[in-house]
Amino acid sequence: MNKPDLIKQLQTILPADAVLFAQEDLKPFECDGLSAYRQVPMLVVLPETEAQVRDILLLCRREHVPVVARGAGTGLSGGALPLVDGVLLSLAKFKRIVSLDPLARIARVQPGVRNAAISEAAAAHGLYYAPDPSSQIACTIGGNVAENSGGVHCLKYGLTVHNVLKLRAYTMDGEMLELGSESLDAAGYDLLALFNGSEGMLGVIVEVTVKLLPKPELARVVMAAFASVAQAGAAVGEIIAAGIIPAGLEMMDKLSIHAAEDFVHAGYPLDAEAMLLCESDGTPEEVSEEIAKMEVILKRCGTTSLRTSANEADRLRLWAGRKAAFPAVGRISPDYYCMDGTIPRRELGRVLHRIAELSQEYGLRVANVFHAGDGNLHPLILYDANQPGEFHRAEEIGGKILELCVEVGGTITGEHGVGIEKINQMCAQFQEGELQLFRAVKQAFDPSGLLNPGKVIPTAHRCAEFGKQHVHHGQVAFPELPRF
Repeated sequence: MNKPDLIKQLQTILPADAVLFAQEDLKPFECDGLSAYRQVPMLVVLPETEAQVRDILLLCRREHVPVVARGAGTGLSGGALPLVDGVLLSLAKFKRIVSLDPLARIARVQPGVRNAAISEAAAAHGLYYAPDPSSQIACTIGGNVAENSGGVHCLKYGLTVHNVLKLRAYTMDGEMLELGSESLDAAGYDLLALFNGSEGMLGVIVEVTVKLLPKPELARVVMAAFASVAQAGAAVGEIIAAGIIPAGLEMMDKLSIHAAEDFVHAGYPLDAEAMLLCESDGTPEEVSEEIAKMEVILKRCGTTSLRTSANEADRLRLWAGRKAAFPAVGRISPDYYCMDGTIPRRELGRVLHRIAELSQEYGLRVANVFHAGDGNLHPLILYDANQPGEFHRAEEIGGKILELCVEVGGTITGEHGVGIEKINQMCAQFQEGELQLFRAVKQAFDPSGLLNPGKVIPTAHRCAEFGKQHVHHGQVAFPELPRF
């Protein structure tokens, strides 16, 4: 079916103004938060009912048109990058909180509901939704499920997968799936967990049931400055080794400290090489005891200064700099490339030292701000896209950092997903047998291969080109991603 005929067919499913095809209407959808990669989609559709989603998928399946689902577009791995010959299915109109049960402590929400909006709606009942990515004022719960998002409090309260009880989704064949249960367990294989982090490749999510938690009576945060990144990394390991699981345990290096302080004025120590934010929450007695234990450990590990939040406003101010670290770094560089990888905590010092070496080797600054408690790194590689070759060098550093994460026993992502950004490094992390299993899962849910094709799972030939694996006879060749 040609484009004009496809538009006419879609307009029998949707109002005419919900099918976008003019260049000026398509341009805002050309990328997600990884703006270095851009492609204008063939068409954008904006359904507002489940029936419309189902009918769009059925039409595209019949006409063999690929579909990319999109939430708020805040993702950082190119997972929602559209296709020039495909339909971008925006879930922006699915923004209703269907129900909120304070007794059961659950909320049923549509995928376009903002992360922060769930906690705002639950606040009247003394409840909140725990996962809190830095983009929580804008990112949506559907995208959070697709990427298995985390946040500064994921160390104690878990990632999205640990806070979602149930979801409803449609396959490319228009079949509706209900996965999970409002109870603590459900029979059969854990397909709910499989959908968390599936990056829109298995189905289009139309409703999510999340857990709500009681707001802690008290929360306080300790800010500790260090003369070296190694000392700060050692302190992280000591805190966890002592059996303490802070509500949040974050690290920032000197470059990110200066950028955040200049932007937010949170009172950060500008003479520090590294800084930790260690939060405790619970009853006043629990918080007081945990804070005291952490302060002893931080002093023993060589902190040069300690400050504990005096009240709630002070606590929020200290966190504001960390939450705004990405835009803060954006103020000191024309462009930056945000990486995401996870390593064992014991390797923090070694990995950060190697990142510093790569920064010197490639002549590009790297700001480090990350979830130190679970080893989830977010190196921000600063570059200027207007300078020839700088983005290519930033990509090279990023690839080397991800491969270093694998080398020390970690993984190439912690919460941003793979998308197109890390598809080559999937070849470094997984053997061909494992990748074949991933392809089999994709085939089981989407035999036509039309949902978000070319993302996450590399072909055997791509891995061979990347130099990590050999192509064996009999392996199936899958279509490659567009070259950028």
